Amino acid sequence: MANFGGPTLLKRTLGLQSDRYSQYIGPTTDFEPSLINLSSFDPHDESLLARGTLRRVSDNDTFLMLPDSNTPGYEHVLEDVDAIESVVAPHGRKLIELYFRVVHPAFPIIQKTVFYEKYERSYREFSPPLLAAIYILAINWWEHSEELATLPRPNVRELERLVRTTLADAMYRPKLSTIQAGLLLSQRPEGDQWAPTAQLVAIGQELGLHLDCSNWKIPPWERGLRKRLAWALYMQDKWGALVHGRPSHIFSSNWAVQALTPNDFPDVEWDENDGEDRLEIDRGRTLFGQMIQLSLILAEILETFYTLQATQSVVNAGQQGTQLVLSLAKPIQLKLKEWHGGLPASIRMDSTFQSNSTPSTRLSSIGYLHLAYFATEITLHRRIIRSIDAAAPGAAAGGVPIVDPYIQHICRSAAKARLISAMDFVNRLTPLHLRAFWYFASKTNFALIGTFGSLLWATSPGREEADWYRRRLGEYRWTLSVSSKPGEGKGLTEFAMGMLDITTGLLKQLPEKPLLSRSGSAVDIDAARRQSILALGGVGSLNGVPSMSAMSGMSGMSGLESFSGLPSGEVSGVQSPRSPISESSDEGMYGNFSMTAGMAGMAD
Repeated sequence: MANFGGPTLLKRTLGLQSDRYSQYIGPTTDFEPSLINLSSFDPHDESLLARGTLRRVSDNDTFLMLPDSNTPGYEHVLEDVDAIESVVAPHGRKLIELYFRVVHPAFPIIQKTVFYEKYERSYREFSPPLLAAIYILAINWWEHSEELATLPRPNVRELERLVRTTLADAMYRPKLSTIQAGLLLSQRPEGDQWAPTAQLVAIGQELGLHLDCSNWKIPPWERGLRKRLAWALYMQDKWGALVHGRPSHIFSSNWAVQALTPNDFPDVEWDENDGEDRLEIDRGRTLFGQMIQLSLILAEILETFYTLQATQSVVNAGQQGTQLVLSLAKPIQLKLKEWHGGLPASIRMDSTFQSNSTPSTRLSSIGYLHLAYFATEITLHRRIIRSIDAAAPGAAAGGVPIVDPYIQHICRSAAKARLISAMDFVNRLTPLHLRAFWYFASKTNFALIGTFGSLLWATSPGREEADWYRRRLGEYRWTLSVSSKPGEGKGLTEFAMGMLDITTGLLKQLPEKPLLSRSGSAVDIDAARRQSILALGGVGSLNGVPSMSAMSGMSGMSGLESFSGLPSGEVSGVQSPRSPISESSDEGMYGNFSMTAGMAGMAD
């Protein structure tokens, strides 16, 4: 690739200088902000002090610039980068091209123009851990390159050894490339760990990634890169908190990063002679932006339901705990519905099969976004089902159940609809999806579908319903096993299969559920409906079913329709594991999705 403009792209950079690193000067350090302004700043907004050089990027934000040469490991940086290049030589350029073709469109945290500008001069200009991280990720698609497929793979274990030592050294002189390396390494199916995420968040704060850089005196491309990196770090923290069950490190009170705009991406990042390349880049940017929006909703769910304080609030609410959960869940469910309904056509699942000419052979990463959506829905409904199950054994005075049986029925039916949609989505994934780049949380998100099904099995009131979930989980395991064929996302689904085997093994220890006849269950639900109406003094109904206005007055009912995405009178109709859910809000996205193209057709 040709040089994109020479060394001028790196002129006046703050976070990617070749010989200095930056430290944000916060408001409570030994540097007094009001005194900093007394310093004499040169035309480059720098002021030399005994401790380092001040770099003022705005009226309120200043950094301390320090030399790389005083940090541990600096003396063997060139030796390290040479060692990394020697592991992949002579295939370094091919691996970089592979990375930018497969990974970069859906995860645009590298400034491609700047990267190639440096690479054209010398690979020695790169931070060793970043170069190694790109090679390690790209090697996962070695067979996807016609030039590389027949050649032996480089020694990935040696690259991993080198990246561990060089990344540890780089943290003593953190730059944007340090964050990039850490985020890329975390995207490997086996590379996600919680402790390194905490380190990356801390380094990001050191670099000022949590701040609003919109008006900083730095190159425009770096402002855009900083915002993309900041949001990638935000996503890493929130999805890491979900999959590891840990408290988040990033809080809205200390997060000033503005939403991404088209100006935050490079003007031209594709081959101008390749129209499909441009479409792929545009689709990837849209995908990345929508994942950020979904992550904001996930963050709200985690903060509302899964902090220690939130959990205790439900406990303190006692018999009103389920009603509290439902009232808090309603506005979040509406946000999810709005997000889902507003997805651009280019990143809907059925867009994979829409082509004016021959079908595309390009890998498609949109699967990770849709899987993340289902994981977010499941995380919300998981809390609702838990609250209902916790209340089920108890009873209020007079033997009346704490949670209205009809409300239980509506909530469980809504959860069942979500599970069916999620499982059918996985069943419809094709090799073009499975072989693509998947976000790091995807491995666990596949597993969460099985975990949610196991929760619904465990909390089923009767044997028939429990058997339905048992069969459906068996089908889901088969789907995962089919997608685990070599070269088709094997690392993605093996973890989910293993977790599903563990949970179903535990479920065998459950006492046998009672038999509940289908007709008896219907009578019970009808009676529960009437009891709910009578408890409200005989409010209006239509054909024996409470009207919407009546239901809005029922305890906890105001948000139930929005939980399910189904009208309340229809939600109980979700029965067959193979039945279409035409009323579901998911249908608009998946209704035109060809079943024959899915996983079921790959069994042979």
